[in-house]
Amino acid sequence: MPSPFPKLLVFDLDGTLIDSRVDLCNSVNAMLAHLSKPILPEQVIANYIGDGASMLVRRALGDPEGDAVDDAYVAAALQFFLDYYRVHKLDFTYLYPGVLEALSAIRAAYPDLPMAVLTNKPVIPSRQICAHFGLNAFFFQNYGGNSFHTKKPDPHGLLTLIAEASTLTGMPVGPAETVMVGDSNVDILTAHNCGAQSIGCTFGLSPHTLASAAPTHLADSPSEWPRLLGITD
Repeated sequence: MPSPFPKLLVFDLDGTLIDSRVDLCNSVNAMLAHLSKPILPEQVIANYIGDGASMLVRRALGDPEGDAVDDAYVAAALQFFLDYYRVHKLDFTYLYPGVLEALSAIRAAYPDLPMAVLTNKPVIPSRQICAHFGLNAFFFQNYGGNSFHTKKPDPHGLLTLIAEASTLTGMPVGPAETVMVGDSNVDILTAHNCGAQSIGCTFGLSPHTLASAAPTHLADSPSEWPRLLGITD
């Protein structure tokens, strides 16, 4: 069980709550085809996910450092990707098995425990996807990669949620009492960068990145989240 006991749980979206690999990869390849560029294998694109839509597009274009492709070209590519994904974001995306049951168990055991989403995905599709799958009832807030001037692993978004949880509950919530749940080193480093605890999800899109980031705990499935919080059947 995390110690001290958490007063706030914050979840990543892609690779943690939902498996969006196919829709994201299809959207990237639709963009590449539109630009008359070769499409990429799904596994290659999956390795590019986690740092927001702009970085995903840059990596797919072979320009992760932002110095090889004209900014206007990247902006047009990004807009095509976003427009395509907006329409196709729920073609093949699904909740990981056990997510609803785990969130329900946590909420039943700890009715007043604030939970939120912090993703690098743009905020509008993040909120639309959560609404589609009935997740909104569990979360007091859902922030995306364009909600702030920075993205994860910068801790600004997580610190904002900590402050909001303090206001919501009327009690101080500290970073050490916060748990960030995610499938990649981006999520774990976000927690590290503000002194929060973390749960690394080995079932997600980027589990190969977890080891170097050293999460506080590991979960092989969403059904382990309640157990890590001391909830037993």
